[in-house]
Order: sequence, then structure tokens, then C-alpha cells
Amino acid sequence: MQTPSDQQDRHDYPSHWEADVVLRDGGTARIRPITAEDADRLVSFYEQVSDESKYYRFFAPYPRLSAKDVHRFTHHDQVDRVGLAATVGGEFIATVRYDRIDERGMAASAPADEAEVAFLVQDAHQGRGVASTLLEHIAAVARERGIRRFAAEVLPANTKMIKVFTDAGYQQKRSFEDGVVRLEFDLEPTDRSLAVQRAREQRAEGRSVQRLLTPGSVAVIGVGRAPGGVGRSVLNNLQESGYTGRLYAVNSAFVEGRQGDADIDGVPAHRSVADIEEPVDLAVVSVPADRVPQAVAECGEHGVRGLVVLSAGYAESGVEGRERQRELVRQARSYGMRIIGPNAFGVINTSPETRLNASLAPQSPARGRIGLFTQSGAIGIALLSGLHRRGAGLSTFVGSGNRADVSGNDLLQYWFEDPDTDVTLMYLETIGNPRKFTRLARRSATTKPLVVVQGARHSGIAPTGHAVQATRLPHATVSALLRQAGVIRVDTVTEMVDAGLLLAGQPLPSGPRVAILGNSESLGLLTYDACVADGLRPQRPRDLTTGATPADFRTALTEALSGDGCDAVIVNAIPWVGEDGATTDPETLATELRAAAAGCPAKPVAVVHVELGGLAEALAAATSTGPDAPTPPTGREPEAPGLAETPAAAEPMTPEAPGPPEPPASDQYRIPAYIPAYPAAERAVRALSEAVKYAQWRREAAEPGRVHEYDDIDENGAAARIEELLAADGDPRGLTLAPDDAHELLGRYGIHVRQALPAPDPDAAAAAARTLGYPVALKTTAPHLRHRADLGGVRLDLADEEQLRRAYQELTDAFGKPAELRPVVQGMVPRGVDTVVRAVIDPAAGAVLSFGLAGAASELLGDTAHRLVPVTDREAASLVRSIRTAPLLFGWRGSAPVDTPALEELLQRVSRLVDDHPEVVGVSLEPVVVAQRGLSVLDASVRLAPPPARDDLGPRTLPGY
Repeated sequence: MQTPSDQQDRHDYPSHWEADVVLRDGGTARIRPITAEDADRLVSFYEQVSDESKYYRFFAPYPRLSAKDVHRFTHHDQVDRVGLAATVGGEFIATVRYDRIDERGMAASAPADEAEVAFLVQDAHQGRGVASTLLEHIAAVARERGIRRFAAEVLPANTKMIKVFTDAGYQQKRSFEDGVVRLEFDLEPTDRSLAVQRAREQRAEGRSVQRLLTPGSVAVIGVGRAPGGVGRSVLNNLQESGYTGRLYAVNSAFVEGRQGDADIDGVPAHRSVADIEEPVDLAVVSVPADRVPQAVAECGEHGVRGLVVLSAGYAESGVEGRERQRELVRQARSYGMRIIGPNAFGVINTSPETRLNASLAPQSPARGRIGLFTQSGAIGIALLSGLHRRGAGLSTFVGSGNRADVSGNDLLQYWFEDPDTDVTLMYLETIGNPRKFTRLARRSATTKPLVVVQGARHSGIAPTGHAVQATRLPHATVSALLRQAGVIRVDTVTEMVDAGLLLAGQPLPSGPRVAILGNSESLGLLTYDACVADGLRPQRPRDLTTGATPADFRTALTEALSGDGCDAVIVNAIPWVGEDGATTDPETLATELRAAAAGCPAKPVAVVHVELGGLAEALAAATSTGPDAPTPPTGREPEAPGLAETPAAAEPMTPEAPGPPEPPASDQYRIPAYIPAYPAAERAVRALSEAVKYAQWRREAAEPGRVHEYDDIDENGAAARIEELLAADGDPRGLTLAPDDAHELLGRYGIHVRQALPAPDPDAAAAAARTLGYPVALKTTAPHLRHRADLGGVRLDLADEEQLRRAYQELTDAFGKPAELRPVVQGMVPRGVDTVVRAVIDPAAGAVLSFGLAGAASELLGDTAHRLVPVTDREAASLVRSIRTAPLLFGWRGSAPVDTPALEELLQRVSRLVDDHPEVVGVSLEPVVVAQRGLSVLDASVRLAPPPARDDLGPRTLPGY
């Protein structure tokens, strides 16, 4: 009889266990199952492990692996015995394995839910977080194979491995026997284990970006001898920016000893990265696409940490280019490198310690507090130019191009802890992992404003270079979901610059009240109208008259800022001629306005100027004008140490399931760095309006509410019923439940649907009415008439059988035979407001809960609100109030208010159903009649399908290619 160790693999190679991961120091590794073909790799790996590490693994001196050991450690059935390896450059740097055990602690010959787990990490790679990452992946594999608990035996002196287990955040039990520490822990994720995992994810991904933005040395590959060309331009930009690190030029055409090839403009020149005798942190690749693989291989062998690939000819060029792009990512990650690009615009870091301009931007931006990310080179040029003209500086910039690897999510991870960045601006054409983006955006927005422009939002056509899963949600829904996460979503890059200028240079407003002053009555009235249109509360404009001097402006601004009647001030200025004949002096006006604002720093100030050339530049004079200029104080202490201050080997903190961070109290008292100026009133007002809405979101985010637990919810019963229904159907595309099954499932979550009885003929309708009791409603369920009372497909308040039979005849005369109409009879419910509640699983965005009023008018206006599931009690209340027709629920024009608390509870119950059971891919409750007391769900449909794939759950991984 064969034992499990003698059996052949019982499952095909589980390729879905393969994953690229970012380690604690920002480098990458690949995790994959160990196979029989790995024998030589395993032996080589073991030979490089120290004797001490071998002793810790086997509890005895174990200098070499026997042939039997090698066979045992490379042959797995992928069920009871699984081994994973972390690799760099194709070679093992760490291994982990589990063996299922029975209740006696022996190798299991039958399925059991416990397994013994053990690690071995090459000494040179210890301290990089390899073991903790492998633990996440082997735990996910174990759960997939029915294992619920791990046991590990560790020598007391092996404190590093004990820490890996104890810091993971799982519920565990520890014992000590026979000189060995035994750890047992359940593999069910907990709030703490998830918090630990995400904290490690943030630190690792943030550090991987930091390595790209703060290199100690840069090699530009593809630098020609003659001026011009992409490579030579980047090299010149690096030099002119004052890059503080070591710089190298690389081109295979260089010939050693030939005059002019020893250096390029004073930069050492080499034929290959391999010829550079010192380490290289970052390589900027600008060679034809067919020569990129050789350059990447040379970089990988030399130990380069990251790549910026400017070269084109990848996914943007078609099918062959897309495959070339996938291979580029595979190759780079195999060496532990991350990539910005291909088809990238480059990276910029204005920090005095770095002064990096490894981009195609000919002029380095001034140093400032804005972080900028764009997927488009053309938009990158426009944004850099626009910010420069307006006097705003940047902390860092990334133009990602095809963003095959490093994405906007990675930059959010970096900027979250970057003490040099206060505001982030992002131009996105696609979002590769919307669930993760929303999660990171929400966390980031609790401390730093995030302004986003989304391109291709109406066409639905992603750029050819971006391979991402498309959303089925309309743009309005995506926009609402981003705003729910605290994102300031604007429509144009101009609006993004306008908002970024205000948020980076001014404090957040504490409310919507706006004071308006200036030397033009007409411009003041335009500003007033714009404020009303954008939902602000403007005061009557104060006209200083055209004879106002700069000193008059200062006095008026000081009075406005010092008073209690406003939360922000907009100053209007047009050219003037004084009584003494003096004309406009923008410098003097800017000085006076800055002085007034600095004396009252708690409120934001914006300036609208007409034909006052030089005023915007003068108002921005407080900011840096070059890479050496100091950064004005912001009054904000960093939430956490900067990434550069954290030792690479230090384990990140393991918070106890933290909620959103509290907004820094000092935000309201930041000393303005500069006063933003706008050439039109509506632009200044729009920027201020976005700041007001964001500040309100920040205040609400400090108390996000809670997801209610309802005693009458039968989660286990619902799960069993869902499994039964899916198994009986067998269609992988899923099924729409029959009404009785849908109503039963909803009932397990306390959602009760009013009974409706079929009425295939008038006699059946009369019998149904007698069962339900008069008065009743008669309505069709034909798809083209469903929920269309406006077409006459619904007859209400039928008081007796005579009225019922008459209504039945009228319906059939108007719309056709009963078999086509499928009429039903339903008891009348208290009058109220008809609403619609829906939930849907979008393949890209995830589970979305929607609410609106029923009727064609609401559908035509698109008056529907959306929230990501799960929704809290506060979010449910906000959902009800965020539609334009919400006043109808709260007593509009003297009508009786309806029971909105009951409606909010219904929304939370639907949210819980969809969140608890990912197989529920669609729910529609229509109509839901909300009365003065209580509500009635008159019709419902539920759709089930096998759980969709989730790329935001499970262990940490990089996106696939």
C-alpha cells in the first residue's frame, strides 16, 4: 500500500499559487510551488544556509541533505503536503512547507484540519520579511486545502522565527515541552492579522517606490555621443537638476579608449552596466524595444534595484507588443527589480538630498508639497507646465506610461508616509485594482487630499498599453464611489491644478461660508453667483471700489479673516490707477495680501485676478523658486516616520485593527505657503468648493460609523441554501432565483417581501384576493411592463371583486393575453414614497449598493446614489440623503416625512447579505414603499453565481502580467 509520500501528485500543478511579492526592503521575489525539477536548486540553496540556521530548522546538526531528503522536500501531493519557495533570479532564497497531521500528531492518511509548518530562509536574505510573506501564502494554500490550523515547533533560541509567528496577528496558543516551543494558531483571518498584513504591504510597497525615487546612483542606458535623442536628453536633465548621486552613461556603441567615449559631458561612459565597478541603484532605459531584454539582464546581474523604461514599442503597439511587455515584467521581477513604464515619461524628486530629474521634462519643477502621478506623458507635460506657471512646487513626480508594474496604488503607499508630500494629484486612464485603490485612497485621504482626473471615463476605451479589467459601472457610479473614499474627483487637468494649488497652499476650510471682497463690484457679483451654484454660502460682496490701494486690500482681508462670519475668503482684483496716477503694482498687492493671510492663518484665501500680469507669480513668491530654496513651514507633523528613516530590517508595527487615522488637529492652523491665484471667478470657487466638501468628508471619516449586527440574521442558513441552489443549477454563469427561493433567502436576512399570488385568469385573481383580503393591487409582471405604473400596468386600491374583475378586463384589453402579461394580485400596503434598492457585483469595483426613488423621472435624471459594500450606519444615512430627490422623503412641500430609519436598516441588511455571501452577485428590491411607519418590499429578484475572483483578498501579491 502506498503512503502519501510515495504517491504521485494528486493535483495538477497549482499555477494560481504563483505570485510576485514585494519584500520589506522594497525588493521583489517570486513565490511558487516546489516541484520535482527543483532538486538541484534545493541542494544549492541548502548549501548556502548557515549551520546555525540548519540547526534551528532540524534541531540537530544537519550539514547536508540526503537523497531521501531531497526527494521528500521536492515531491508534494499539493494537498496534504505542500512546499513553496521564494526565488530571486530563479534561485531559492527561502522555503516553507506544511504536512497535514492527524489528532495523534502523525502524518495524516485521511483529511484532517491541522498541519505542521516549517521555514528555512537563506541567511543573506533574513530580515527582508521573506518568512512573514511566505506564511501569508502557505496559510492561504492551507485554507484552500481544508486546513484550519497550523502547528510549529521552534527552538527557544530561534527568536526570529518565533517573532514571525507571534507577529502574524492570528489567534494562537503557545506551550513549552521537551525544550521546544510549540505554537498553534488558527488560520482564519482576524481583524488584527488583516491589519498586520496591510501595514506590511504599505511599508513594503512604499519602500519599493522610495528606492526608485531616491537612488544613490543612476545609469542612463542608451546615451548617444551626439546631442539629442531621448537618452542624451535624460542625461542632460539629470545633470541640470543637480542630481546629488553618481551618474553613468551607457551605450553598447561606446569603444573603450576611443576619444570622446570615456565620458559624455563629464559623465563616465561605459559599454554596459556590467562594466560599472560600483553599485547602480536605478537604470533609465532608452534603447529600442528589441534591445531592452539584454539591458534588463545586464542590470539584473549587476544588482540594479529598479528600472525606468522610457522605450516604446510595447502594449501600446498591439498584440506582439503586449506580449513583449509581459515578458519585460517577468524578466525584471525575476531579478527582484521593479519597473516604471514601459513607454514612461520618467521620475522627478525635488528633495535637496536627491535632486533627481530622470524624465523628459526639460525643466525641473520647484520644490513643493505636491506629489504628482500621471499615466500619460502628454498630460504630464501639461501638468508640470501648468503647476510651474502658477508658482506651485512638487515633492515628487512619476509618469508611468503603460504602468505595467509600478502603479498609482504604489505611489499612494509611498506618499502616505512621505513627510515631504501634503497633497497628491493623479491623472488616471485606468485603475488596475479598483478595490485596492479605493481602500488606499480612503486611508490616504484621511490625512492628505487626493485629487484625481480620470481619462476615458465616457468612451470606456482604455489606452492600448493598459491591460486591465473593465468596469460595467457607469461613470457617475464610479465617480460616486471615489468620492465615498474621500477622493476629490474633478473633470479636467485644469481643475486638478486649481484644486491642488489651493489644497497645497492653504488650510482646509471649516465650513461653506465665504467672504468676497475686491475692487470690482461686477466681479464680486459673478463670484457670489458661482458660490451659490457650487453649494457654498457666500456673504454679500464687499466692494472696495476701483480706487482701493494695496493697503485697503490688506485691511479688508484682515477684517474678513479675523471675523467669525466666514470660513474662507475670495479676493477679486482688477487693474487700477490711483489718485496720484500710480498704476497697478502686483508685487505690492501680493505683499499686502500675504501679510494679511499670514496674520490669520486658519482660513483659506484665494485670489481672482483680471489682467494683472505677474500677480500669480508674486503671490507664489513664498514658495521655492528652485531646488535649493527652503520649503515653507506647514504646521503639520508627519503621521509616521518617513520611509527613509525606518531601518530596512525593522519589522513594521502590527496595529490592532486600526480605524481611519484622526485628521491632524494642526491642519486648520497651517501657515499658508502661498496664496493661489485664478484668472476666473468660477475656477477659484470650484477649487474652494472641492476643499469644503473634502474637509467635510474628513470630519465625517473621523467617525465612520459601524456595520450593525442583527440578531435575526441567519448567515449559516443562508450560506447552506446558497450552496444548495448553486449545486442544483450547475451553470457556472449562475442563475436568477425563482421568486419563492429569492424571498426565502432574503427572509434569512430579515428582508421580507410582500406576498404576490399569480392570477392567470379572472377567477384565479378573485381567489387570490379573497386569500389576501381586500383592498388589493393587480399588476403585470411582463418584463416590458414591470414596475411601469405610468403605462397603466398597475391597478391599485381595488376594493372588491367587481372592481378587480373590471381592472383585469381593462389590462387584458389594453396589453394582451394573460399568458403574456403574467398578472399577480398583491395586498395593498400603506401609502408612501416608492424607492429602489439594488446591489451588484462589478468585476472591477466590487460590491456596490445603490439607492434611488422609483420611476422614469429618476431613471432619466440618473438620480441614484451608490456606496461600496459593506456600508456602515452613517453611510446608509448618507446614501438616503445624497440623491437630489431626497426632500420627498423628508416632508417636501408639507407632505408627511417617511420612515427613513427603516429604510436605512434595509440598506444595511442588503449590504450584509452581499458582503457575507460573495455568491450573491445581484439583488434588486423594486419597489420599496416607505411609509410614515415602516416599509414594504413589493418585489425582489436575486441572482447567484460562483464567487467571482478577488484580487484584493488573500496574501500580498503584485498584479499579474
